Amino acid sequence: RERLIDLFRRFDEGLELFAEEEEYINALAREYKITGDPLAATEIRALLLKRVDIIPPALVLAQAACESGYGTSRFSKMGNNIFGEWSFIPGTGMVPRQRPAGATYEVRRFNTLFESVRSYINNLNTHRAYTELRDIRSQLRSAGSALRGDKLAAGLRLYSSQRERYVNHIRKIILHNKLFRFSETQLL
Repeated sequence: RERLIDLFRRFDEGLELFAEEEEYINALAREYKITGDPLAATEIRALLLKRVDIIPPALVLAQAACESGYGTSRFSKMGNNIFGEWSFIPGTGMVPRQRPAGATYEVRRFNTLFESVRSYINNLNTHRAYTELRDIRSQLRSAGSALRGDKLAAGLRLYSSQRERYVNHIRKIILHNKLFRFSETQLL
């Protein structure tokens, strides 16, 4: 995000960007599912910056704990899936033992835990179901407030069929485990 902001600043100051820098911006736009040219349109640029942003470690850790049963679930042990992400492509995941009749989803498999985390973060930053989370984050950022996991949890109502109950559960995990202490943690 910081690099992207710096590139936009340089572009706005009339400095020419290197081809590699422009490709970096375009690659981010593709990864974050943005159509259009962020250098040519300010609304596209704003949308990209709204998506290229952090998910607070407290929220990541709370959801990983909840969705993986603190690392004990079959999906986390056998598929490195610590966030319960689904796939609708047959053969790309594991079939839940109690999947409802007629349902076709599978629980995704990942080669590594890192892939699971990366996919989860991309999911929250791009899927339309989490627009509210991104709006909350953007409002907090505009107000100069800390991007706290318990506040962004409100944007996870559509992550679970339990809706508000799920949001409250994630907040309780954050508070009970004092996950705010990891607020400066970064994934490298």
